[in-house]
Amino acid sequence: MTIKLELLEAALRNALGEQLQSLSLALGEATIVVKSHDYLSAMRVLRDHADLRFEELIDLCGVDYSTYGDGVWEGPRFAVVSHLLSIKHNWRVRVRVFAPDDEMPVVASMIDIWPTANWYEREAFDFFGILFEGHNDLRRILTDYGFIGHPFRKDFPVSGYVEMRYDPEQKRVIYQPVTIDPREIVPRVIREEQYGMK
Repeated sequence: MTIKLELLEAALRNALGEQLQSLSLALGEATIVVKSHDYLSAMRVLRDHADLRFEELIDLCGVDYSTYGDGVWEGPRFAVVSHLLSIKHNWRVRVRVFAPDDEMPVVASMIDIWPTANWYEREAFDFFGILFEGHNDLRRILTDYGFIGHPFRKDFPVSGYVEMRYDPEQKRVIYQPVTIDPREIVPRVIREEQYGMK
């Protein structure tokens, strides 16, 4: 472990104290886990504490742990993972928070701390159905307005439910049930015994 990573670990433990649920160091990176009720205040500490100064939110995404570890995961299903950068100290940290309710996953919004969280949180809502309390414009960002469900959830059907296409007779976009026939594609190498022998 490098001295820089040891300094970051000490600064995180000192600044967050009881708000820090766990801290792990792996592959030269620090990952912390905070509880959902401490998430907003912990993120403010990460941004404002003089020893940390994580001024920049690089990324925020949702995660569905329902099949993690081949389905042996017993913790909460949904998490939000954020990546922060401190330009002043030139270090990074990954922050993970689990939504306490699997049926309606809700965590605090970070848009008041980092305005860049706006679109990231909308994407996590769109794809995973994670709600961000305090977000002033939480709506779909990448799927269609009439889209049903959240496509990055592990239990979402691979082919979806409906497809969208332009109908030239009606001169508008229409929705119809998915008409994809599941099939298994066998590569040519397996299908043709003499492939590549010439």
